[in-house]
Amino acid sequence: MIELSGIPAFVAVAERRSFREAATALGVTPTAVSKAVARLEARLGTRLLHRSSRHVALTAEGEGYLRHCRAALDRLAAGEDELTRAAQVAQGPVALSTSSVLGRAVVRALPRLVARYPRIALSISFSDRAVRLDAEEIDVAIRIGPLGDSALVRRRLRTPRWVTVAAPAYLARAGEPASVEALAGHACLAFTRPRGGVAPWQFAGGRPFAPPAALRLDRGELLVDAAVAGLGIAQAFDFLVEEPLRAGALVEVLAEHAAPGPPVHALTLPGRQAVPRVRALLDFAEELLGRHAAAHGEAGP
Repeated sequence: MIELSGIPAFVAVAERRSFREAATALGVTPTAVSKAVARLEARLGTRLLHRSSRHVALTAEGEGYLRHCRAALDRLAAGEDELTRAAQVAQGPVALSTSSVLGRAVVRALPRLVARYPRIALSISFSDRAVRLDAEEIDVAIRIGPLGDSALVRRRLRTPRWVTVAAPAYLARAGEPASVEALAGHACLAFTRPRGGVAPWQFAGGRPFAPPAALRLDRGELLVDAAVAGLGIAQAFDFLVEEPLRAGALVEVLAEHAAPGPPVHALTLPGRQAVPRVRALLDFAEELLGRHAAAHGEAGP
């Protein structure tokens, strides 16, 4: 095995023709440099430097060996630079677990993530269950709702708003509800909770409303599709209906009664947020879901 001990000291002396200047450059004592070069010469079985009280010069063998040493140190420096650059680039496998209701929004935004970080190999699971990031090898989890105490690092992304919407065609046919109570006379599209039961609608003032369900669905994005199709009135998080509202496919009703929804957080294991590919995923989540929070002056943890 090739031993590199003594080579940096030899190169420093050879380039400066001085043990003292070499020692200053290396941050050690001249004695340490002299001993390192002497050990190198003993290992090689040849003298590399001519020494005198006033002068240091290379031997013929030292001249030839110096060329190889410089090349080797240059290669090592290039290798370190490459590793340093790689450590700063988002690349490699990264796993995301996100609430199922966010599935469509996340997938539609993926082209931006892939274009920005082409070296990331992303895997995504959609689930509303509690996940163990360490045991399930998940780098980032996005969850909606209050969080229990844990050692996970959390980044608050936004607090969504509950938006009540309907298609223009439905409102032309059934009329626009003038109050929350008036919803009782409308076709309401209800969300069925994972454990059963219809989720009540939320309005300002803490007045949950039990919608008379004309249709029940257990997928939030499909609930929005049903509203766009004119099947009735639905209530959903604002980020689920942003696009159809902009396009005019849906109209917000009872806007003055809109209530804030549960907070959305990105979670990761302590220390993982510093890994470039994990940091890239956290930044992507904040870009995707953090617009509302920023607009309302909310700060993350």
